[in-house]
Amino acid sequence: MTNSSTKKRVLSGMRSTGKLHLGNYVGALQNWVRMQDEYDCFFFIADWHALTTDYADTSRLKENSIEVLLDWLAAGLDPEKCVMFIQSHVPEHAELHLLFSMITPLGWLERVPTYKEQKENIKGKDLDTYGFLGYPVLQSADILIYKANVVPVGEDQVAHVELTREIARRFNLFYRPFSAKTKSGKVSEIVVDNPVFPEPQALLTPAPRLPGTDGRKMSKSYDNAIMLTDPEPVVRQKLKTMVTDPARIRRTDRGNPDVCPVGDLHKIFSSRETMAKVNEGCRSAGIGCIECKSWVADALVQILNPMQERRKKYEDSRSDVWDILNKGSARAREIAGATMDEVRDSMGLNYGGLNHGAAKDSTK
Repeated sequence: MTNSSTKKRVLSGMRSTGKLHLGNYVGALQNWVRMQDEYDCFFFIADWHALTTDYADTSRLKENSIEVLLDWLAAGLDPEKCVMFIQSHVPEHAELHLLFSMITPLGWLERVPTYKEQKENIKGKDLDTYGFLGYPVLQSADILIYKANVVPVGEDQVAHVELTREIARRFNLFYRPFSAKTKSGKVSEIVVDNPVFPEPQALLTPAPRLPGTDGRKMSKSYDNAIMLTDPEPVVRQKLKTMVTDPARIRRTDRGNPDVCPVGDLHKIFSSRETMAKVNEGCRSAGIGCIECKSWVADALVQILNPMQERRKKYEDSRSDVWDILNKGSARAREIAGATMDEVRDSMGLNYGGLNHGAAKDSTK
């Protein structure tokens, strides 16, 4: 790892959902690859978070976690530039989550926008569990245990970062000495002296809408995704079935790339030259949809082929993959352990050195 002492720290993660698709790449992973050169980055595979909705069947959790890491490495994340680890391999996350759950008001969790949205949209699963309601508290522990300065998120996750800031503020007020600033003889501000946790900032990441083959948001659950591991023939076949401008019924009809899902893909992946040909050809009916789709397939293949070549190298050496995870988890535990020592001290939970299973003679 390069020296990261002067860099701001970033924390982000993905759930253990298995192989990733283009939406994951455009929405987060592509940005992470850029960030690893600018920040002190910690990226984790959130296997505990996966259990908040998929607790009933854990048979593929381990394999899904490895598939996520393989796609991270394929996309260009470098273990020499960032720390990659599995959430459950750092048990301090669970300890801090427990302590945060003691001080987090229930109303804060019930107001998180994604709580009601996911309960309404995720069908066929019993989500009336504490784990599902409380997962934003676990997210807060994930972030704060590394004292992250920056959390890259999309707009739908900003509320989670704000909750993390509120939990940090509440913890710091409870468990650190504070002083009052006065103005004209009145208290104007309460200042925490040497707070345990910084209040992280949300970094809004550019995430263009990426449509799936049916025009809806790309998602494995919709069976409309182009996977990062799809070979070229599969990519081309999936794109052949992709919906287009609904007003363009016949080959001679003029189209509008701005309302066409294939046009949306071109805007994200194609060159300016190709985009110019798409705009001219579609609007004048000079090209057909099949030709237009083949051009976007060309662009995708140029991106996916190098990824798949890198992935193959790691697939052929799973021991190297586990080595990356073990080293990353060891580094994460080092940072998390130091934070928990400070947390226990601030809360008065250091009982004569008897902490975390490390029994010491308190009479010495």
